[in-house]
Amino acid sequence: MPRALLELSVRELLAAFASADPTPGGGSASALASAIGTSLLMMVAALPKTRSGSEEDRAALAAVSAALIGIQQQLIEAIDADSAAYDGVVAAYRYPKSTPEEQAARKTAVQRAMRSATDVPLGVMRLSVVALRHAQVVALHGHRQAASDVGVALGLLAAGGRGAQLNVEINIPSLTDGSYVEAVKAEVERLSGEAADIGRAAEALLR
Repeated sequence: MPRALLELSVRELLAAFASADPTPGGGSASALASAIGTSLLMMVAALPKTRSGSEEDRAALAAVSAALIGIQQQLIEAIDADSAAYDGVVAAYRYPKSTPEEQAARKTAVQRAMRSATDVPLGVMRLSVVALRHAQVVALHGHRQAASDVGVALGLLAAGGRGAQLNVEINIPSLTDGSYVEAVKAEVERLSGEAADIGRAAEALLR
C-alpha cells in the first residue's frame, strides 16, 4: 500500500507529483497550494507585531488564527483525499461489465466515485474562499512588513481554488444526476466570483 502523501518529505512529494502516475495530480496540488496559503496567513496572524500594535489588531488576528486552524487541517486532509477519490474512479471503471447486472453495478459505482471525486475539490474551493475572507482581516491588521507573505498567501489560495474548480468542471460531463450537476455549477460560479472579489479587496488592503 503506498504511503500517504502527508507522510512524504517535501522532496519525495515533489517527486510524486513529477512521476508518471496519475496520482497525486492537480487536485492534490490544489489542496496543497491552499493549505500552504492558509499556513502563511496563520504565520502572519501569529506574529508579535501587528499593523498598529493595537488591541483591536490583536483581537482580530487571534480570532482569525483560531478559525484558520480548522481550515488548514481540512485542506491538509484533502491532499490525500483527492488522490484517493481519483483512485476510486479508476477502480470503479475496472468493474466487470459482461452482464446487464454487472453493467448496472459498474454504472452505479462509477457515478458514486465520480461524485466523490467532485465533492473533494468542491470542498477545496469552499475552504479556499473562507481562507480568503480571513486573509482580508490579516491584510488589514497584520504587520506591514509581512505584506509580501500575505500576498503570497493570496496567490496560493487563488491558485488552489482555481485548480480545484478545474477538477470539478472536468468531472461534470461524466455525472448523470442532473440536480446535483446544476447545484454544483451554481456553487462553482458563486465561489469563483467571490474568490476573485475577495482577492482583489485583500490585495488592495496591502498597498
